[in-house]
Amino acid sequence: MISGDVPRVNGQLAVSRAFGDKSLKSHLSSDPDIRFEDVTADCDLLILASDGLWKVMGNEDAVDIARKAKDPQAAARLLTAEAVNKASKDDISCIVVQLRAQRCDGYGRP
Repeated sequence: MISGDVPRVNGQLAVSRAFGDKSLKSHLSSDPDIRFEDVTADCDLLILASDGLWKVMGNEDAVDIARKAKDPQAAARLLTAEAVNKASKDDISCIVVQLRAQRCDGYGRP
């Protein structure tokens, strides 16, 4: 993998675009990987973005930028604008989800 590049299927197709590519079907699976993560007090946001953003920005920089925004929509706009300012050559998609830690009982219920 080239530094700053994203994982690619068969060295060609970015993982974010791997769904539905017939020519690379033998390398792809429609079975999702599912993970459960506990949201703690220090986990305040989740950034979902395309390689157009991640090719020009590291995780910590993205988090720092997103935390400066007043709300998730503003954070996504700031991140997208910063990727454009850094001359991203790819499409840029970004969603920011605000997380809130919630206390649960022993059965995972609030």
